[in-house]
Amino acid sequence: MKKNSDKKSVKELWRELTEKIKKISSAKIIALGYLAVILTGTLLLKLPIASRGKPLGWLDTLFTAVSASCVTGLAAADTYTQWSLFGQIVIIFLIQIGGLGFMTVVSLAGLLTGRRIGLKERSVLQDSVNNMQVGGIVKLMRRIALGTFIIEGIGAALLAVRLIPKMGILSGIGNSLFLSVSAFCNGGFDLNGKYGQYCSLTPFADDVLINLVICMLILTGGIGFTVWEDILKHKFRFSAYKLHSKIALTVTLWLTLIGTGLFLLFEQEYTFKGMPFWEQLTAALFSSVTPRTAGFNTVDTAALSPASKALTVLYMFIGGSPGSTAGGIKTVTFAVLILTAIASMRGNDDVNIFGRRLEADAARRAVTVVTVNLALAVTAILGISAAQPGLPLPDVVIETFSAVNTVGMTTGITRELLPFSKLLLIMLMYSGRVGSVSFALIFTGKTRFTGVQNPEEPISIG
Repeated sequence: MKKNSDKKSVKELWRELTEKIKKISSAKIIALGYLAVILTGTLLLKLPIASRGKPLGWLDTLFTAVSASCVTGLAAADTYTQWSLFGQIVIIFLIQIGGLGFMTVVSLAGLLTGRRIGLKERSVLQDSVNNMQVGGIVKLMRRIALGTFIIEGIGAALLAVRLIPKMGILSGIGNSLFLSVSAFCNGGFDLNGKYGQYCSLTPFADDVLINLVICMLILTGGIGFTVWEDILKHKFRFSAYKLHSKIALTVTLWLTLIGTGLFLLFEQEYTFKGMPFWEQLTAALFSSVTPRTAGFNTVDTAALSPASKALTVLYMFIGGSPGSTAGGIKTVTFAVLILTAIASMRGNDDVNIFGRRLEADAARRAVTVVTVNLALAVTAILGISAAQPGLPLPDVVIETFSAVNTVGMTTGITRELLPFSKLLLIMLMYSGRVGSVSFALIFTGKTRFTGVQNPEEPISIG
């Protein structure tokens, strides 16, 4: 009888645990999932086999795991010279998981083993990829995985055309695969340390093919999985796209074109000086694309003009599109803010675009995202500046915006940071990948409407 009693109690405990898991919010599940990936990555990178020589300390190893899992690209040590083949494989797997999304990878693994995807898991998947409906989410997830591997494979094949003659067959293929995955996932890591530590893609600044392939991978990964679905369904019939896709594609196009023109103008007497025009144009395009969460650079970021550094910070803050491998406040959020401001200045109550009216709550959500992101960045800037007053403020601003928007661009101060400063950046990278608002919601309870509202009173704005 005691045996049966014990069995019953175990079943009851399991049922209670299952019910508790069901009550956990999607934001907390996603946050805990990324935390599990980060801790696993840290332990694997700490193994002696992961390093070429002396292993990094625990903090720098954690920093690397967070940067890779959160597809940022800030590096405490040069990826090529510090990490062995095993360590590099761990890093690229962390980047792939971070790019696809923790829940996408877990659910994909479940499908491969024949496990059924439950309603709760579908709901978390919906939040993970920022899809607007839970219906068809499993089919979308399969397409995301298949599309990702196809695009990364094409990117690797194109890069191999240049890298195999330069590096040899095995090294060329390995570097092409690593770079393609890192670019598509907006990871910012590379294996070009053999040409000089932390050189990123500067050895290929004059290679048009590599520049264009990397740009296309970054833009494709950063456009958003919902937009992919629209393009696959409607091909090039732009008028048939959802409003979300129209805004994301339009803002991405204009940011790329305007950024290319401005970088071309701002860098004439700085990093572009002495370059042939076609090389200037290629570098300007790359400089316009990469700040939106990719983290690579073909010119020295520290040597950029003050105007270009300011533009880089702005582009890092905007980032890519919702439901993509990119970070930032997102293109659609940026568009909502601009459109709301224009409508307000014109005295319009409604915000309209492409013959559609935005939902009333869109502006409030956009303001929330911007406010939380700015609050995190400013807090970190103050903290790092107070801890290390010798660091130039522009460099600190670039570093913090790079971290919270999961970009990975740096002027080179990452290795100079104290443990406190690195911990701040770790928190920024983590919150940036989980989603700044989702990260904030982890520490707050659910809002409950009691049915009672306070009296309304006007205030002055502006």
